[in-house]
Amino acid sequence: MRRRHLLGSLLLAPLLTACFASGGGSDSSGDAREGSRLRVALAFPPAENLSPYGADATILSRLGVTEGLTALDANGAAAPALAASWRRENARTWLFTLREATFQDGSDVTPGAVAAALTHATEAKPAPAALSGVTLTAKAAGDTAVRITTAAPDPVLPLRLAGPSLAVLSSKAYDDKGRVDPVGTATGPFALTKVTGSTSAALDRYDDYWAGRGQASGLDVRFIPDGTARASALRTSEIDIAEAVPVAQAATLDEATRKETATTRTTSLLLNSASGPFKDAALRAAAREAVDTSALAEGVYEGYADPGTGVYGPAVTWAEGKRQQPAGRARAGDPDDTAITLATYDNRPELPEAAQVLKQQLEKAGFKVTLEVREYSRLESDALEGKFDAFVLARNTLVDTGDPVAVLAGDYTCDGGYNIAQLCDRNVDRAVAEAERLADTGRRQDAAMAAEAAVLGTDAVVPLVHQRIITGVADPVSGVLLDPYERTLVGAGTRR
Repeated sequence: MRRRHLLGSLLLAPLLTACFASGGGSDSSGDAREGSRLRVALAFPPAENLSPYGADATILSRLGVTEGLTALDANGAAAPALAASWRRENARTWLFTLREATFQDGSDVTPGAVAAALTHATEAKPAPAALSGVTLTAKAAGDTAVRITTAAPDPVLPLRLAGPSLAVLSSKAYDDKGRVDPVGTATGPFALTKVTGSTSAALDRYDDYWAGRGQASGLDVRFIPDGTARASALRTSEIDIAEAVPVAQAATLDEATRKETATTRTTSLLLNSASGPFKDAALRAAAREAVDTSALAEGVYEGYADPGTGVYGPAVTWAEGKRQQPAGRARAGDPDDTAITLATYDNRPELPEAAQVLKQQLEKAGFKVTLEVREYSRLESDALEGKFDAFVLARNTLVDTGDPVAVLAGDYTCDGGYNIAQLCDRNVDRAVAEAERLADTGRRQDAAMAAEAAVLGTDAVVPLVHQRIITGVADPVSGVLLDPYERTLVGAGTRR
C-alpha cells in the first residue's frame, strides 16, 4: 500500500479511528458470530520474555494484544486508541481523555492505571525506543483524563504514545523487580493465555474489548524463524497467516495468497564506528564505496525492494523531495586485507543472502570478511554491545513512534537506545536535537532530512534497500491488517 502523505497534523487529533489500530478497520460488533481460531506464523520468537519495552513490543501489537493511548492512521498521523481525544495545554503539557475500556483481567482502564503504566515505561532499563531522549511524567487528572508533562516541549507526543513499547497494561502486569507480564493484562481484542518459550503462544478472544468483540475466537501462534518453513506451512494449510514470506518463496504461493505491502522498512549496513577497524572513517568510506545496492535490490530481493537512498525510503513519500546530500564524508582509504566480522540474522531470509553478497563486494574492495549468522534473539545483545564490526539490519524507520526524527535519535545519537553503529558524533546529535525541537510538520521534515544527511555523512550507516514485505494469507481469511508500519497484523475484524 502506497501512502500519499506520511504525516498529517502533529498537533490535532484526527476525527477518524486508526486504520491500523487493533480495533480499527473491522466490522466487529458485540453480536459478531463465533469465528474459528486463526493459526498465525511469526518470524521473530520472543527475545525478551515478551516485555513490551523492547523488540517484543511489536509481537504483542501485531497479535492484537496491546494498545497505547494513541495509534497511527494510514497517513501516519496520531489517531484515537485508549485515548478518545487530547489537547495540548501548554508547550510541555498534554491532556488525554480516556474512553471507557477494561483490561483483560476485568479491571477498568482508569487514569491512575494509565499513569502508572506510563511511569513504569519511563523507569524501564534500557529505555523504550519511543522514549529515547524524552523525559515525561504522567498523572491522573480527575476521573476520565491523564495529564502528561514532558521535561522539554515535545510536539509529537501523540505520535510517540502510539509506539508499541508504550502499551498500557493493568497493575497486575508489573512487579517490584521491574518485570512485566502481558499475559491477560492488556487491552486488545486478544488476550495471551499461554506462552511456550520461543516456540508458540495461545491467545483467546477478549469478549469485552472496547471496540467490539473480535470475529475470531482466538489465535494459535507459532514462532518460525525459517522463512521457507513459514511459506511451506501456509502452502500445506498448517497455518492461516504467515508474516514476512521470503521473496524466494513468493512464486511458490498462489497469487491470491500473496499480499505485497510497501513499508517504511530500510535494510542497512551498520558499521561499528566506536571500536575495531571501522573506527577509522576512511575505512567506513571504503566500505560504503564497495557496496552495489542495485545488485541487492534486483538480485537478492528479486525486485521486491528499491535500492537504498537514505534512512527513509520511497514509502516515506515526502522524503525524496527534501533529501540533502551528505557532507563531510572522509576520503576512502585502502582496506589492505583489513579483517572484519560481518553479522546478520536469519529471521528475515533475505538478510543472510544479502550479507553474503556484501561479503563478496567488500572482499573485492580489499577487506577480509568473516560472516556470522544467528537467530535474532541470540544476536541482539552482542550487536547492541558493539561486538561486531559490521551488521546488516532490516529496520522499520517509523515503527517506534511514527515520527521521522525518532529513529535518528534512537539509532544514531550518543544516547540512542538502539545504536548498533555505536555512533557518537557531535554534528549528528546537534542536527537531531534541532529537529526534535520543531513542531511545524514541514519544518520538522526538513530538519529530519538535514539530520539524515549528517548521519549519512559519517558513513556509519550504508542504506542498502527499501523493502516491500509479502504476507501470506490463506484464501478463506479476511481482515488481515496489512500495515505499512508493521505494527499490526491481526485485529478484531480478522477471521476465517
